[in-house]
Amino acid sequence: MQYPLISEYLAAIRDAKDNLDKLSHLVPVLDNYGEPYRSSGAFAVVFKMKDEQTGKCYALKCFTEEQEGRAEAYRKIAEELEFVDSSYITSVKYLEKELFVDSNCEDEEFPVLLMDWIEGETMETYVAANYTDTHAMAMLCYRFCKMAAWLRSQSFAHGDIKPDNIMVRPDGTLTLVDYDGMFVPAMKGQKSPTIGTKDFSHPLRTVDDFDETIDDFALASIALSLKAISLDPSLLQTYGASDRLLFSAADYLDLSKSNTFTALQGLLADEEARTLMSMFLLASAQKNLSMCSFRLFGVQKPKDEDVQKPKVKEVQKPKNEEVWSTEVTKEDLKNAVEDEFGVKYSKDWKRLLWAPKEIEGEYHIREGVRVIGDEAFWGCNSLKRINIPDSVTNIGNNAFSKCESLTKINIPSSVVNMNGNPFSSCYNLPSKIKSDIKKRFGKKVFE
Repeated sequence: MQYPLISEYLAAIRDAKDNLDKLSHLVPVLDNYGEPYRSSGAFAVVFKMKDEQTGKCYALKCFTEEQEGRAEAYRKIAEELEFVDSSYITSVKYLEKELFVDSNCEDEEFPVLLMDWIEGETMETYVAANYTDTHAMAMLCYRFCKMAAWLRSQSFAHGDIKPDNIMVRPDGTLTLVDYDGMFVPAMKGQKSPTIGTKDFSHPLRTVDDFDETIDDFALASIALSLKAISLDPSLLQTYGASDRLLFSAADYLDLSKSNTFTALQGLLADEEARTLMSMFLLASAQKNLSMCSFRLFGVQKPKDEDVQKPKVKEVQKPKNEEVWSTEVTKEDLKNAVEDEFGVKYSKDWKRLLWAPKEIEGEYHIREGVRVIGDEAFWGCNSLKRINIPDSVTNIGNNAFSKCESLTKINIPSSVVNMNGNPFSSCYNLPSKIKSDIKKRFGKKVFE
């Protein structure tokens, strides 16, 4: 089955009342530009919708690629989760032929997935912003371990546990999102639709591993990493990366040669670190934790007076150029992926690399992007408005140079570094926008 482009879904959601069937009572929540608020991933786009009568918000997931057996899988998942009363999980409802989309596809009506809207930020974003706060990280580790213990006691599994699939609500509680790879008992004997994300998945996991234990390795790895970061924040700076915590897929292949694992052994004076490391080693050896109790995840809730500054060298703020390079190489462009507008991103969708000169009107950079590369939008003369998500931290040299029609751009507070002069020859930017940018980053960004 062929699916619409994100731009075609966007047009349909603008007139949701006319294009939705059973969900026609929902209206799109609009962003600062008056467009439906959305975030997109590799296989879907999610719109924030609202029931105006109740005030409740929902996430409406629209698919951009086919997944065999999706409808039947979500029917089973919805049945399993219907009576699960936990803040760790949100309800899901799969509706076939729910949304009418005017597209070039053979079909006109497409399925959607309806979920509760979870306010907050991903654990990935939360850790990046708070990793030097030992109390915040100790609380995050405690809450994650509580969730891990609960999940291991259930008859189902999420299937792709990683920080990007865990929401941290404003009150600090956690909720799992993205259930495309979930296992429920009704699926016993089937193949897994995913083997998880490599930096959080056992290296020997295959599609034949599909039962209630498939989350065990990721849970053990993340719990150990969070505990280690709470004890020594500099570990994330030394061994972490933008899209993972401490361990990489290469570390899992041979822990005896892992610099990360060697560094963590220096924390074994801490009893909870020893317990979590033992679980991690067992999960590494067995691929699951079926031989031990979920109660081993029972770390103690930290108190303010219990969390002291670690006796380690002072954590220096990493240089953004080193952690998030804005340089765009030929190899980067060769391995890039494109969105429906022809804009090129890195495979992990964290770095925006290049935009075609023909791009025009308004463009929304994808949620989750951290870097706008050097000369990314250089010479895009017909680009008038651009929306930058809160995830962006670095903007490269000449990133918007010669965008002579650009009249509106937002620079979120998350941006901490601008290289060179990213806004040279942006003649039509209003004085107010220029003034605000100069106050934060200096006049050089326009030279």
